[in-house]
Amino acid sequence: MLSKHNTGLIVVDIQGNLAKQVHASSAFLDQCATLIQGAKCLDLPVVVLEQLPNKLGPTDAKLAAHLGAFTPIIKSTFNACEEPEFVERVRSFKVDTWLVCGIEAHICVYQTVLGLLDLDFHVELVSDCVSSRKLSNAELGIHRAEASGASVTSVEMCLYELVKDASSPEFLPILNLIR
Repeated sequence: MLSKHNTGLIVVDIQGNLAKQVHASSAFLDQCATLIQGAKCLDLPVVVLEQLPNKLGPTDAKLAAHLGAFTPIIKSTFNACEEPEFVERVRSFKVDTWLVCGIEAHICVYQTVLGLLDLDFHVELVSDCVSSRKLSNAELGIHRAEASGASVTSVEMCLYELVKDASSPEFLPILNLIR
């Protein structure tokens, strides 16, 4: 079971025009916005990655608005775990579980998930918050990540798992996000 005391969120490369070109981009971005707002409500650490933003553009404006002040980790590698700054940042939070969302599911998301697993983190891939330009590639990325040891969840499932109790102070804000 997820716990808000040992869980964080990694946002992988949801940037520029590519964020608008992935399968079901509008629904994908809406779900990512809900996940980010839920993570902030639960006071989870959030790490944002950007793949070559000088070429792909910055984090999607809708998501950036929900992230508030943040400093993305800039990378050129597909597996973010090959970037020392990323590894240092994820280890600095002292959590052992990472929710992962982003694009593209079969490239940067998949390779970063494998890297996190190799670093002995538990990974929960948020299935309705990952996408690729082709649906078949998104599905493949999710299946391969799961076969490699990642768990698969959804926005609603993980947020309610983190809240745990309808009497929790975070319950109503999360409920309002989900509705």
